Amino acid sequence: MAAAAALEAVAPTGALWGLVQDFVMGQQEGPADQVAADVKSGSYTVLQVVEALGSSLENPEPRTRARGIQLLSQVLLQCHSLLLEKEVIHLILFYENRLKDHHLVIPSVLQGLRALSLCVALPPGLAVSVLKAIFQEVHVQSLPQVDRHTVYSIITNFMRTREEELKGLGADFTFGFIQMMDGEKDPRNLLVAFRIVHDLISRDYSLGPFVEELFEVTSCYFPIDFTPPPNDPHGIQREDLILSLRAVLASTPRFAEFLLPLLIEKVDSEILSAKLDSLQTLNACCAVYGQKELKDFLPSLWASVRREVFQTASERVEADGLAALHSLTACLSRSVLRADAEDLLDSFLSNILQDCRHHLCEPDMKLVWPSAKLLQAAAGASARACDHITSNVLPLLLEQFHKHSQSNQRRTILEMILGFLKLHQKWSYEDKDERPLNVFKDQLCSLVFMALTDPNTQLQLVGIRTLVVLGAQPDLLSSEDLELAVGHLYRLSFLEEDSQSCRAAALEASGALATLYPVAFSSHLVPKLAEELGRGELDLARGDESTKCSRHLHCLQALSAVSTHPSIVKETLPLLLQHLCQMNKEKGHSVLRKVLLEDEVLAAMVSVIGTATTHLSPDLAAQSVAHIVPLFLDGNVSFLPENSFPCRFQPFQDGSSGQRRLVALLMAFVCSLPRNVEIPQLNQLMRELVELSCCPSCPFSSTAAAKCFAGLLNKLPAGQQLDEFLQLAVDKVEAGLSPGPCRSQAFTLLLWVTKALVLRYHPLSSCLTEQLMGLLGDPELGPAAADGFSLLMSDCTDVLTRAGHAEVRIMFRQRFFTDNVPALVQGFHAASQDVKPNYLKGLSHVLNRLPKPVLLPELPTLLSLLLEALSCSDCVVQLSTLSCLQPLLLEAPQVMSLHVDTLVTKFLNLSSSPSMAVRIAALQCMHALTRLPTPVLLPYKPQVIRALAKPLDDKKRLVRKEAVSARGEWFLLGSPGS
Repeated sequence: MAAAAALEAVAPTGALWGLVQDFVMGQQEGPADQVAADVKSGSYTVLQVVEALGSSLENPEPRTRARGIQLLSQVLLQCHSLLLEKEVIHLILFYENRLKDHHLVIPSVLQGLRALSLCVALPPGLAVSVLKAIFQEVHVQSLPQVDRHTVYSIITNFMRTREEELKGLGADFTFGFIQMMDGEKDPRNLLVAFRIVHDLISRDYSLGPFVEELFEVTSCYFPIDFTPPPNDPHGIQREDLILSLRAVLASTPRFAEFLLPLLIEKVDSEILSAKLDSLQTLNACCAVYGQKELKDFLPSLWASVRREVFQTASERVEADGLAALHSLTACLSRSVLRADAEDLLDSFLSNILQDCRHHLCEPDMKLVWPSAKLLQAAAGASARACDHITSNVLPLLLEQFHKHSQSNQRRTILEMILGFLKLHQKWSYEDKDERPLNVFKDQLCSLVFMALTDPNTQLQLVGIRTLVVLGAQPDLLSSEDLELAVGHLYRLSFLEEDSQSCRAAALEASGALATLYPVAFSSHLVPKLAEELGRGELDLARGDESTKCSRHLHCLQALSAVSTHPSIVKETLPLLLQHLCQMNKEKGHSVLRKVLLEDEVLAAMVSVIGTATTHLSPDLAAQSVAHIVPLFLDGNVSFLPENSFPCRFQPFQDGSSGQRRLVALLMAFVCSLPRNVEIPQLNQLMRELVELSCCPSCPFSSTAAAKCFAGLLNKLPAGQQLDEFLQLAVDKVEAGLSPGPCRSQAFTLLLWVTKALVLRYHPLSSCLTEQLMGLLGDPELGPAAADGFSLLMSDCTDVLTRAGHAEVRIMFRQRFFTDNVPALVQGFHAASQDVKPNYLKGLSHVLNRLPKPVLLPELPTLLSLLLEALSCSDCVVQLSTLSCLQPLLLEAPQVMSLHVDTLVTKFLNLSSSPSMAVRIAALQCMHALTRLPTPVLLPYKPQVIRALAKPLDDKKRLVRKEAVSARGEWFLLGSPGS
């Protein structure tokens, strides 16, 4: 061979000759790696390898030639970086020539070309030469999968390193690739091919006259219909292909005229997955399209989206339809208009308003929410769209609110108004007169105050939320409006237990608005709370433990809620200190002392102090901690006016539980400080906290001490001090968990320290979690250990909070799941029957608080355990598991369908549970079951309808309500239009 002869340099050695013969004639694989190793070590050169292969490369038997080229290619794959430019030239010529050889030789030739495509020393022009040879000589789709993948790899390598040379081919390169890819079916190859097409477009290769052909060769796979085989070693998921293809289809406006009709066709089909994929692809396309591409298709696109939102039974289709409408509107909003061009945005929004606004006025309000959602999706796309739609819709909704007299209808209308108000928060207006809501501010305020005085709790709740949004808009609330708003919030903050949700919402709203309007709250609310606090002190002094004590507690909670601005904190903090001093002077009253030290009252004070502390300036925080810590550790009251504390204050040494309970207030303060505030006497404080945490005489105090220790531990930087405190805690836990009176307290310390470390990804957290798992089998502590997993996965309100400057990693739940659920599952299988419920409870707590996108891939593995948890006699396990399963029925219907028989049976059984909460959750799951494919459910329809007749007579109204809802959905199952 001429090319091979040109490479001849030095005669091969006997050892090399032997290795070549063993590989080629002896069919042994090992010699290839040995030859490559010898080349890399300098024992042989590539030229000597070619010389040793000379007779094999010229052998008349194709299989022998193939083995010879295979050996050379395997050596080149490992040694391509050692090649010189002259060697590369001759090897390229040799391999290009062999592309004309027998089909048995081609796979080895392609491997050699792949190695050469990685060479740094590849001279200019040879990349183009190789691709031309492949396009001309190789029918790629007739090759096996692995060889087709090799061809794609060669192209990928050249596109990465020889882009300008390949672009010199012009549209011939695009056409050659189209011919090569046409007919590809293997998902592994498609992922690479889609990436190549995306790079062709995004890197501005010439498509020439082949735009439609390139679209056709890729769009033929849309929508992706691929289910990976069981135990697929390649790990390619349907979603991988969907996203790769979507990146291609949405990469250029030049595909629009071909793609948009295809998307409309698939959205209008009956296949759910096709609808979802099409709407999501349309959403992606809008990021690169302009008015020009959309103009001819806008009426059809709007018709398809409108129909899906109005008629679909799938929440996912509705959500994707709304997202697509939002993107379409955003695309039209950002397109630059010529002076003489048609304003497509204006006409598009007018069509949306024409098709939706009349539904807002229908007496039965059947299509009110779908219409509102469509209008809000468009309005949220741009300031211009928001102004256009709001100016047309708000007058109509304000009118409808007054036309309807029923509270539930008014609530619906106000919720829609709230949705439009929220959209305006996205846009800023420099000119006050440009703000579109200013025209409606008097009507909006009047509406909100009507809602706040309505006896219907749900309408009040929406009114509170609307008030907060109005307050967040500049200049919408006048001083008179603010005074009225503060008065309403004050009244709502003192509602009794049957309106607890309204009271909680009013407190939250007070905090949010106090941050924006501190003067109004200082002027109109704080004085009222101070007066109420004074009355409460007198009532408590008289021994009144009835409703007035409840108002006293509500007053403390309100003070806590509004302490969100430094100027307000300056007023509320002296009030609280004065209150504490006043309570101390009345210390002789046993009733007073009892009330002040009640868990609820201390919890309210904790909330006040914690909220106030998070808003302290750095200087004030440092000054305060310098007084507070010595007060608790040493009883140092010198900073108090005239040293007026009436008795010795040493809560860590006090034998009674009274002063010890006040450690909760210390916790609220020190655990809410910024991490950079130095805490004095930290070593002594941490040791005192550890000791108190394991004191059995007062569980409230020991828990507060454990939480305080954990809160401080979480914020400490890594280093010797942190390690010493951790060792202190570990030693105390190990000693306390031994048989004795302190086991429960030691467990609580273990739990809070574990949470402190889990939140910050500390390495010791895994050891402590393992210790916690070990306690699941403990006869005494097992149930508490199971509930402990709920604490580890939940957000706290008093310590270890982001607002309190704790170190909380964003993905801590996902990491905890990955690290610990396999061990929980393994422990469940190995556990005895009497403790298996503890493992199930712990597992259900973890899964119930895990983000659903993380849980879904693991669902097939864990579903059997979740179903077993439903058979557990523990109501907490049942309720937690039902709460976990309900959203999965909506988000993973295919997996859940495989277990429909078990699900129906267990849900129906639990609908008769002694626990009302379990009955309600089971009926909600029966309702959610109707989202599974109808053919799967129809065989169960008669049985379910009969069984759901029983909870229709349940003694609890909320249970009956869920039963009616679920049974109605099952009645409609399979009927036309359902």
